Amino acid sequence: MPELPEVETVIRGLTPALKGEEIANVQLRRKSLRIPFPPNLKQNLEGQKILHLTRRAKYILIHLMDGNILVIHLGMSGRMTVISAGENYTLQKHDHFIMSMKNGTRVIYNDPRRFGMIFLVSQDNLQSHKVFHHLGPEPLGNEFSALVLAARLRNKKVSIKQALLDQRVVVGVGNIYASEALYLAGINPTKRAELIKGERCERLVKSIRDVLNRAIKAGGSTLKDYRHADGELGYFQHSFTVYDKEGETCSKCRKAGSAARPCIRKIVQSGRSTYYCAKTQK
Repeated sequence: MPELPEVETVIRGLTPALKGEEIANVQLRRKSLRIPFPPNLKQNLEGQKILHLTRRAKYILIHLMDGNILVIHLGMSGRMTVISAGENYTLQKHDHFIMSMKNGTRVIYNDPRRFGMIFLVSQDNLQSHKVFHHLGPEPLGNEFSALVLAARLRNKKVSIKQALLDQRVVVGVGNIYASEALYLAGINPTKRAELIKGERCERLVKSIRDVLNRAIKAGGSTLKDYRHADGELGYFQHSFTVYDKEGETCSKCRKAGSAARPCIRKIVQSGRSTYYCAKTQK
């Protein structure tokens, strides 16, 4: 599933093609994805000018002139592709939503598994909408701090890895980046969440931000179906420190002179793979 860095990368790819443009035509090639397309979606979008694009958690938000927001979630396998005016393109089987701009640019939403969502919400009702009202702070925003994280972890008996995947604690970190951030912070992923406080919270917040920013800069991670808006692959997977490296030696142990001793282990937590260094993460 595309996580925060992948979604942020998609938005940065879509923005030059969509910002300030007018939607001329919308084509819906089926009735629903995970949920049905809203009634009159085509009529409500056509003729609207796109003001700008933002992100909330893993949702793409396309802000329209009339005060509505087109919300897109990529689900498990969704991707968006920009087709420039005049560029030849043959529609694919799983191209479900096509939005054509007045200048000829097209944006195509493709989703083989159809776990994504596309719907409209007004700007005034965004925060109270059932999809958004429960969400925690953005990990790259000013509202996310060690104090905030410690407060959200208080009395949580689950592991810190599981807590980081809880969208009520912090949004968008995701499985891969949780493993990477915990390694960078030197925190064992099985440690009970309520025990992470003080200086360890400081390290963890810094590590989460560092990992996510580096992933965004690298274009996210390419695992299975993910693609950028321009069709290119992400490259952060080439910078993984522990994820998918079971049986290898981590960089910290190599620097400590333990290059020949494997230290990275894999465990399963709530059905998700976790990778960590058994020696340096306490």
